[in-house]
Amino acid sequence: MGFVSPEDRIKLSGFNNLTKILSFNLYDFCITFDDKQKDEYINWINEKYNSQKILEISRKICEIIDSDIISESKMDYDPVGASTMTLMSDVQGGKWETVSQGGAAVKSHLTKSHLTSHTYPDASAPNGICTYRVDFDIATCGDIIPLKAINYLFESFECDVVYIDYVVRGYTRLENGKKIYNDEYFNSIQDFIDPKVLEMFEYHSDLNMPRDNIWQTKLMLKKFGPKRFVYNLDDVNHPDIDQKMADLYDEMREVYHLY
Repeated sequence: MGFVSPEDRIKLSGFNNLTKILSFNLYDFCITFDDKQKDEYINWINEKYNSQKILEISRKICEIIDSDIISESKMDYDPVGASTMTLMSDVQGGKWETVSQGGAAVKSHLTKSHLTSHTYPDASAPNGICTYRVDFDIATCGDIIPLKAINYLFESFECDVVYIDYVVRGYTRLENGKKIYNDEYFNSIQDFIDPKVLEMFEYHSDLNMPRDNIWQTKLMLKKFGPKRFVYNLDDVNHPDIDQKMADLYDEMREVYHLY
């Protein structure tokens, strides 16, 4: 792309540096009974949630929050895991005038928002409890509200333990010059989650600091029985399934409470 010379300085047609950051961190747990099942689970996860499929989820998020995709990249890692990056334009907010030199590329760069994702499969626990963690971080500017993508993320994965963080920084101005530090007022992130989704979780915890524009919601799934968690459905009636389920919920509670 071309460069903008000092003589062609970009003129702002409005002022808006209000930035909203949503971090959606989920854990999906699975019970395995031997090393063979562990290997099969990792291979299954790497196929089901490879970087291309995660990128497709990211594209849908852009559609939901009404942001155009400028560029994207993806990577699968050896032996496990994947990551993606999507650079988005803030189609609702931006407020930049067209630039004569450098053109649309410069304009899109200045109105950028971004979405990153990382996956972390883990089958190293000696008790056979495997964990798949996914992080989605969505940073947007202007009028776009990334919280609108929350329910789609719940639909896209099996979410056993979930951490959701939301932070708003910067400010925008009204026409009279008054600063606005948040354009979406709410009590809890749970206000944006479908009640039917919330019903699936036994533990609900909030850490809300609205005066500082910081919110966090934690959720842990109800006890749905071994059918949801075993890698092989034939193991639902395994002689050791009760112990495995106890190990599973100990692991889930530890991840939820962080101790």
